[in-house]
Amino acid sequence: MEFCVFVGPNFGATYEDLVHLAQRAEGLGFDGYFVSDHYAAWEGDGLPGPTDAWITLAGLARETARLRLGTLVTAVTFRHAGPLAVAVAQVDAMSGGRVELGLGAGWLQGEHAAYGIPYPSLGERFELLGETLDVLQKFWRTPVGSSFDHEGERLRFQGSPGLPKPVQTPGPPIILGGIGLNKTPRLAALHAREFNLPWAVASDAAAMRERVRAVCEEAGRDPDSMRFSVSVQLGVGRAEHEARARLDPANYKLETLPPAHFAGSPAQAVDWLGQYQALGVERFYIRNPPVPHAARGNLELIAAEVLPQLRGN
Repeated sequence: MEFCVFVGPNFGATYEDLVHLAQRAEGLGFDGYFVSDHYAAWEGDGLPGPTDAWITLAGLARETARLRLGTLVTAVTFRHAGPLAVAVAQVDAMSGGRVELGLGAGWLQGEHAAYGIPYPSLGERFELLGETLDVLQKFWRTPVGSSFDHEGERLRFQGSPGLPKPVQTPGPPIILGGIGLNKTPRLAALHAREFNLPWAVASDAAAMRERVRAVCEEAGRDPDSMRFSVSVQLGVGRAEHEARARLDPANYKLETLPPAHFAGSPAQAVDWLGQYQALGVERFYIRNPPVPHAARGNLELIAAEVLPQLRGN
């Protein structure tokens, strides 16, 4: 069972904030530190503005020693497959082989408009996602000294040397996810190490896990080779008001908690997360405010009184 800290820098965080939180997460014994890859906040002013996810991860690769590092998720509309393959491979080398790539089709149209990024139709974005996944595999697996071509509807490569190579072989783990029952599970069965379900109650997580496992079997893949994860909001405190105040306030108002958002005591948090664990969830991404002073004490209490009990199960 793995536990990762997940932050959204687009809601307002400096690089210094992110380094502080990453080092704090590492010192507390969390397994990974993942950042959302967005350029705009959809609530609040977002000041001081976004940090670029892969530039941030390059810095964190040198500022941490053990954490798995990655994105949830990089939109294929943001970065062409070739430069993305180079960046991910380089950050993997900078980290000594600790990078994971969360990849998605992109979804926030206003964000694309605000930063001058083309926003194709949904069908075109999924075609681009599929081709990007193909290209990444070719890029990282082509033997040194050889080259590859790719002639697709969205991407074209001619005589690419597929350099540089990442430290991890055959490449950094790829994370795909979402709530769709068809396209994404099929792409995951072909390309991904992990399927991530964001913000879902335990019963929905169980249903999606079974769907992903069935698609893996249809594709001739061992379902047990696919790690299944969920993203959750978790605030832990000695009193209810303290726990609720420790939820990330950037995305959700505190009056009503949506699915996969929980605030309570350490014992209650163990029981709540234990539901997912019993259903086969292998990794949790725990959303935390991206700035050090927000939700102070949340990670410390989770690390001290929640994680040890779940890891012992």
